[in-house]
Amino acid sequence: MSEVYAARRARLRDRAQAGGSQSALVTNPANVRYLAGPAPQGAVLLLGKRDDTLVCTDPLDERPPEGRPDEALRIHELKGPGGDPAVAAADLAAAHGAESMAVEEHHLTVTRHRALRSVAPTLRLTDIGGAVEQLRVVKDEEEISCLRIAAEIADQALGELLESILVGRTERHLALELERRLVDHGAEGPAFATSVATGPHSGRRGHRPTDRRVEEGDFLSVCLGATYRGYRCEIGRTFVIGTSPADWQIELYDLVFAAQRAARESLTPGVAYRDVDRAARQVLDSAGYSEGLAALTGHGVGLEIDEEPQLAPAAMGKLDACVPVTVEPGVHLPGRGGVRIDDTLVVRPEADGGPELLTITTKELLAL
Repeated sequence: MSEVYAARRARLRDRAQAGGSQSALVTNPANVRYLAGPAPQGAVLLLGKRDDTLVCTDPLDERPPEGRPDEALRIHELKGPGGDPAVAAADLAAAHGAESMAVEEHHLTVTRHRALRSVAPTLRLTDIGGAVEQLRVVKDEEEISCLRIAAEIADQALGELLESILVGRTERHLALELERRLVDHGAEGPAFATSVATGPHSGRRGHRPTDRRVEEGDFLSVCLGATYRGYRCEIGRTFVIGTSPADWQIELYDLVFAAQRAARESLTPGVAYRDVDRAARQVLDSAGYSEGLAALTGHGVGLEIDEEPQLAPAAMGKLDACVPVTVEPGVHLPGRGGVRIDDTLVVRPEADGGPELLTITTKELLAL
């Protein structure tokens, strides 16, 4: 992996130098990990003309659970508590003769930005913007392998839940059980807060579990994800509890499933982000559900659960191969409930079989 990290840093260094900066400071934890490998909490990465330095407050453990940073990096540990690695990195850059440094202004607080200027007043600070996030959009096969394993773990946890007794249990209890099962199957933890929604809560995007108990005839919608070696996936499914689904439940489920399938089938290299969103949205619009639809149909995943690209009506840009995204349309009917279906897929060209589905739990409307 050392060569991979070095190549990523070289691309970022080229971007910084093209913008007139001799050094770059990376502070977003996901970006630090992408460029340096597993690092202590709060660590920052300083890219110089030739050498790169990981600045951290905590000493590196002998055998950290997630691995060690790239061995090619210099390690600068702050002495004593209370120091800010970003401020120390700016001081190092100035001491090594840098006249300018590109920073992630979207991640720095105003207070931290002022501290950088204070410790190195001769250092010109420029904005590197979302350069690292842009580099992260297209994944290599090692990253996709991590996402694939995370998806397998999520599928396992969900599959086991479906085999258990659900009636009478609370949303909160089921969410906690799912998160425990994720860890049992090898996840570092949940990719985000697990959502379990029953009855009138079902189908809500980002629903926070409550003490409502599962009842016969409920829709049950579940959204969960696993983190494996830092990479996060997402899966969402909707089921009916106890009895055969009612006609309105079947109709609503079939509609959302058709919207999700339309968006999944549109995932090919070169397709505009907004066209993927449109493929799902048109199916739901045509059935009269234009009001209250989510702001987007899906998004990128990776070291963060919500990355670029955004599959939304106004999104600009086109899909590339090897970009993992979610496709997650849904409809919620106030007072009745609703349906969400959510998959993680990797964009692949038709010659390679089209989009690769990572989350494979059945999308059949099951009565549990």
